[in-house]
Amino acid sequence: MFARSSLSRIASQCPTLGAAPQNARNMATLREIELRLKSVRNIEKITKSMKMIASTKLAKAQRAMQAGKEYGSANSEIFQHTPPETPSKRKLFVVVSSDKGLCGGIHSSVSKATRRALAESEQADPASPVMVIGDKSKGQLSRVLGQNMTMTFNQIGRDIPTFADAAGVADLIVKSGVEYDSVSIVYNKFLSAISYEPTTVEVTNEKLLKESPGFRAYEMEDDFAKDLAEFALANAIYAALVEAHACEQSARRNAMDNASNNAKDMINKLTLQYNRGRQAAITNELVDIITGTCRVFHLTTQFLTPFLWSLGASAL
Repeated sequence: MFARSSLSRIASQCPTLGAAPQNARNMATLREIELRLKSVRNIEKITKSMKMIASTKLAKAQRAMQAGKEYGSANSEIFQHTPPETPSKRKLFVVVSSDKGLCGGIHSSVSKATRRALAESEQADPASPVMVIGDKSKGQLSRVLGQNMTMTFNQIGRDIPTFADAAGVADLIVKSGVEYDSVSIVYNKFLSAISYEPTTVEVTNEKLLKESPGFRAYEMEDDFAKDLAEFALANAIYAALVEAHACEQSARRNAMDNASNNAKDMINKLTLQYNRGRQAAITNELVDIITGTCRVFHLTTQFLTPFLWSLGASAL
């Protein structure tokens, strides 16, 4: 009877067997950190691969850019010696971007430059038409300049742009029927492998070319100014496309490099947090084991001492 009462007292003092351990929440947190570590490591692998691909494409884009600059320099020399007598009032803005993202602020820079140029009334008419090459800048400008958008182009510059791409764009611009005095091409100018800036290049139309003093000094055929204006527009668009493509690849490489570094820092922080949580969970388990052992030893001693005394008394 004494033994049954002692055992019931011990059972009442022990914790419930079905209760959840105290470190169950810590184990769930460790599992979440482990899953997050795995996802960040996968992202780091992707960004490193994209950085290597962008570095390879950048070398090709720079070679194409150097060849394309010759077209732009030829245009600059022509318009430098044939300045128009009257400034152009109605400008057609051609914004050069691309269809791909993950390259920093390469698209927002030309969009901001276009909005800034249209906001300055002295530089351009606020109702000037806008044509966009690339879906990224199209989405940005359509929200604020939707009434100015007349034509958009996509699937251009997926690889290194060619003169055929620029000639096709120039032909569609000429045949669009949009009235303009000059074309302002807004694109990103390549400064170095880590920097670029939005730039505007202006190309005059057929009418202003005919009225310029440099062309009036010579006798020319009727279609000469028209053909020259179309060819100059294609040259300027091609030079802008190849330079913008080089800027895009450079910006994408830098963006993926920064993303890889950020992922590496996040992996280090999560690893440290995981190790600390794991060590805390192990320490809590050891404390529970030691506490339970001491408790069992204490209860066993408390139960056996009077029992042994009772056995000794009965033996006497």
